[in-house]
Amino acid sequence: MKVSQALVQILVKEGITDAFGIPGAGINGVYEFLKDAPINHYCMRHEEACTHAADAYYRASHKIALAICTSGPGATNFVTGLYTAYIDSIPFLAITGQANTWQLKMDPFQCVDIARIAEPVAKKTYCLTDGKDLAKVMQEAFYLMRAGRPGPVLLDMPLDVQLQEIDFDIDSYEPLPVSKPAPDMAKIEQAVEMIAKAQKPVMIMGGGVTLAEAEKEAIALAEQLNMPIITTYMAKGGIPEDHPLNAGHAGIQVGQPIGNKVFLDSDLVLGIGCRFSDRHTGALKVYQGERKFIHIDIDEKQIGKVFEPTLGIVSDARLAIEALSKCAAAKAVRAAGNDERLAALPQDRKELERKTDYDQVPMMPHRVFYEVNKAFDDDTMFTVGCGITQIWSGQLQKINRPMRYLPSGGAGTLGYEIPGLFGAKVAHPERCCVSVVGDFGFTFMGEEIAVASVYEKPVIVVILNNAYLGLIRQNQKTAYGYEYAVDMPYNQDGRIDYLKVAQGYGCEAERVFTPDELAAALQRAKKSGKCYVIDAVCNQTQLCDMGGNLAAVKSWAPQE
Repeated sequence: MKVSQALVQILVKEGITDAFGIPGAGINGVYEFLKDAPINHYCMRHEEACTHAADAYYRASHKIALAICTSGPGATNFVTGLYTAYIDSIPFLAITGQANTWQLKMDPFQCVDIARIAEPVAKKTYCLTDGKDLAKVMQEAFYLMRAGRPGPVLLDMPLDVQLQEIDFDIDSYEPLPVSKPAPDMAKIEQAVEMIAKAQKPVMIMGGGVTLAEAEKEAIALAEQLNMPIITTYMAKGGIPEDHPLNAGHAGIQVGQPIGNKVFLDSDLVLGIGCRFSDRHTGALKVYQGERKFIHIDIDEKQIGKVFEPTLGIVSDARLAIEALSKCAAAKAVRAAGNDERLAALPQDRKELERKTDYDQVPMMPHRVFYEVNKAFDDDTMFTVGCGITQIWSGQLQKINRPMRYLPSGGAGTLGYEIPGLFGAKVAHPERCCVSVVGDFGFTFMGEEIAVASVYEKPVIVVILNNAYLGLIRQNQKTAYGYEYAVDMPYNQDGRIDYLKVAQGYGCEAERVFTPDELAAALQRAKKSGKCYVIDAVCNQTQLCDMGGNLAAVKSWAPQE
């Protein structure tokens, strides 16, 4: 059979049920067999969107999807999406078309070495030059996507290899088993001893806990050890908002006052499945202080990458949590020093919560999230990209379940939001899917709402329209003392009309100016059963809270 036919059979056996792609001459050899496969294919409007949809599909379901496109500029448009997924440890399979193998050194039309270009932003890249290697390459590719720290893999397929005849029997192909690394028990015992000696230990629940689907186990461990839980941005929703141990986020941007307070008051940090990224830590001198750190991560390279912890443990998050729980139970370890601050935590959380119910017109951006929090239930899924809107989202949105808040974390990719929203909706068509995007962010991949429209996968997009590149303006003004090339008054004065854009893509759309109008529009969007865009006109110059270290986050919100 042809290599392309064998490839598609392998995709099915490895569990691929959904593909996000754009066909083209360089990949049509694969599409010949993809068209009859039990794989749902969604034709996107931009190649980058294929990758973001496959990425968010995994974040929402923990199932691997396929992103597929043609050669040349189609392939290079995959790079941003590969990077977005790679930094956040999200696996998907990317397949790109390529020129014939005998043309590769002749600079033919739409021929680019995408395997080399994408090497830094994928777990591995392949250019398949002999179809006889297909089965081995595919086994390894799916293994690498799933093993250790997950991530995307790219397979570049020259056209003549797609059409090559090989001997292949799908019954002889078996996916490679994936094992999870277990912790060194001596180090687990050392960790428990450190916790026993600590006066005010705190747990950081990172995105690795979500990837391991071990949030309940992490919460149970925190209850057992009597310690508060701070979630990283990637673990938002891992613990219910009103859980007695929920200490919110810590960080210099999407962090929350309660999280920073609890963290700064701690003497030992148990970090599970986190990277200690710069937006979480801020200035390391303040973050580290005199604290001791236990860092647990599935990727050995993450241990000590940012700073050397007191104790590093390489392990799958779930296995480490189970081992810590068993060891702590055997030693009857409980952080008694936390009793007083845990008793005060619910009240502290309430008192330190940022205000959102502003009544001003033009609307405060905070009020948009107040209405979004009211309008949608705990099963709603949200995608988030980058910019000042993303920071407000991380600070202000209330998420009570894991795998419902699906952000571009490490990359901060404008344009991830809307194709990601579609990917999440494909993964869970029964759930409401919502994204709050800035007016500028909406123009990045905004065309992908047409895909949701034509495939009848209704999503809701709320444009937080402040007519500025808000985060860039804030950086210019606060760090450099100037403002340039960041104002976009035409986004509010009628010269740019997002309603017509949305309607042109088959969506319902309306513009709102007051909190009451926004609340009513959100209800109409939920009931419409169609893709819906709400242009919420907001205060243009409001800044968001941020700072250089956890002890110096400045609040810019008006005081009432």
